Amino acid sequence: MALRQILHHPDPRLRLKAEPVSVFDTALVTLVEDMFETMYAAPGIGLAATQINVQQRVIVIDVSSDKQAPLCLVNPEIIERRGEEEMEEGCLSVPGIFENVSRADWVRVAALDAQGQPFEVETDGLLAVCIQHEMDHLEGKLFVDYLSQLKQTRIRKKLIKEQQRLAS
Repeated sequence: MALRQILHHPDPRLRLKAEPVSVFDTALVTLVEDMFETMYAAPGIGLAATQINVQQRVIVIDVSSDKQAPLCLVNPEIIERRGEEEMEEGCLSVPGIFENVSRADWVRVAALDAQGQPFEVETDGLLAVCIQHEMDHLEGKLFVDYLSQLKQTRIRKKLIKEQQRLAS
């Protein structure tokens, strides 16, 4: 397993749309293991492959407090949504920024595991929000896209300034 570098907004690679996974092999298993290690080390509760510059439809999530509920979704699709909930979100690719975003409160998701076996998840609350957040990454979308243009501009400037400070 290896830690991977997480891309930070406004890196244009975060806007690329991920391709479906068609080969389920040891390389995919290694990718998933690396993603979990990277997510836990960050620390975070979700990570999409696109955030580490791998343009495949793979996400990993663990919303448990003890890191004992890892969930990997390959080629996930939301097949049903219900309700609406506003929750404060943050993102490993948008460090230090937290804003309220409105999303479906309950989702049913169809996906494959790392071995290519199909399964479904029905969930609500934090896990539902996290799944939707990570699936947005697979479409090249960030949680800040849900915010006003003014907030987006402020966040972008703040992150660029911080990146410049770290680089000098």
